[in-house]
Amino acid sequence: MIPEQPLAGHNPDILTCLANLSADEVFTPPKLASAMLDLLPPELFQSPETTFLDPCCKSGVFLREIARRLNEGLRDQMPDEQARVDHILTRQVFGLATSELTGAISRRSVYCSKKANGKYSISASFKTVEGNIRLPKAQHSWGQNGRCEVCGAVRLELERDESRETYAYPFIHGIDPEKVFNMQFDVIIGNPPYQLNDGGHGASASPIYHKFIESAKSLSPRFLCMVTPSRWFTGGKGLDEFRSTMLKDRRLKVIVDFPKLYDGFPGVKIRGGISYFLWELTHNGPCSVRTMWDGKPLGEVGIRYLDAYDVLVRRNEAVTILEKVQAFRFDEEQETTLDKSVSSGKPFGFRTFFHGRSTPAGLNDPVKLHGSQRTSWVGRSEILRNVSWVDDWKVLMTAVQGTSAAVETMFLSRPKIAGPGEACTETYIVAGRFDSQEQAECFAAYLKTRFVRFLVSLRKATQHATREVYSFVPSVPLDREWSDEALYTRYDLSEGEIAFIESTVGPME
Repeated sequence: MIPEQPLAGHNPDILTCLANLSADEVFTPPKLASAMLDLLPPELFQSPETTFLDPCCKSGVFLREIARRLNEGLRDQMPDEQARVDHILTRQVFGLATSELTGAISRRSVYCSKKANGKYSISASFKTVEGNIRLPKAQHSWGQNGRCEVCGAVRLELERDESRETYAYPFIHGIDPEKVFNMQFDVIIGNPPYQLNDGGHGASASPIYHKFIESAKSLSPRFLCMVTPSRWFTGGKGLDEFRSTMLKDRRLKVIVDFPKLYDGFPGVKIRGGISYFLWELTHNGPCSVRTMWDGKPLGEVGIRYLDAYDVLVRRNEAVTILEKVQAFRFDEEQETTLDKSVSSGKPFGFRTFFHGRSTPAGLNDPVKLHGSQRTSWVGRSEILRNVSWVDDWKVLMTAVQGTSAAVETMFLSRPKIAGPGEACTETYIVAGRFDSQEQAECFAAYLKTRFVRFLVSLRKATQHATREVYSFVPSVPLDREWSDEALYTRYDLSEGEIAFIESTVGPME
């Protein structure tokens, strides 16, 4: 039914209604784009000389919001509206599209026409269809392994005839936007594609967003502002060098982090959340770290250097707790951490999908095997790695832990104790090996504490609970069954620090 009266004041923004291309190529909500632009000095939008580049245009939201601010900021200097609009669109805002489709969408958002020189374009100065939102033709650099040496794309999937797009994103495949537009850029801002399928097992994919950031830095803009998945804070395939470089970069001025699933991009599942950052060429100092929750600032803003640890500790409230744990000395010596004793993946050589026999009957020296779906049996001679571990008491932890919930509160699975004569597939890792059942039970109780799971959470941004997530967890003596209260006392945590841990991590019955 059509209402008799139009909804008063209802003027929906079409860019809030677009369906995302995928979970890895996400349209930026206008509200988020505006918040990113708020980080930039206001005077940039009051100068007719400031130049802006979005090197990964999808909806055109950044260029549209920039043009809107410039139009307002230059009103007094350039009172003729058409001349002002023409100047902004032809001399100040530029973009490289990610595909033909996103190029058309972006031009529609910025020029009000999918053709920059079309009848309905708000600028009469363009002579070409693309205007200043272009898609220069770029090529993948295919290596001998059949993958692109730049982005990791699989040749068999993306090498196509000229009628189909190859997704060789120009900005990271050798196209220099300064030469394309004959322009140097003061501000580079955008939301790059996150990953491409790399042909690995299952849905394996390689991240590519960091390549956009590295390419942008190489142009030495005055300011760089980009959205990324927050996975780079602690992990991510092929991101170790990128993370190290980012944490040491004193030009990184602000990070705004959305750790809650769906918070930054409503309806889009990006495990570990998303964040955006401001990088300033002339900045040389600590970084402001802000945490957002349900769209609002959470806690105090932290001003700190980011390279105190090998990962980015995303919550400011966690820093003092971690400092106390790492400063603790037992018998005048620094405690070791659990990553030194936790196994790597496939501790006994069996893949997740491997299943042994349903009974031990007929097996010579049978070993009970814990797997993903059921317990089965194998002969000891079938075990491929760490055969000597079979006779130990072991504490097993699942190698993947996490749900689709917007807020993670457990971070680790319930420990499983495996006795002598037992092994596991790569569904589990071996968290510890012991001489007695009593020691194994004490260790399992320790892993269930909120204290341990909180320290794990500082390094765990996705479902994967590999050996590395235990790198902040101290290896305490197993001469007792540890409780959270005893651990809080041991590390001299304040009431506020305890409250923070218990607000973050749920109890494990």
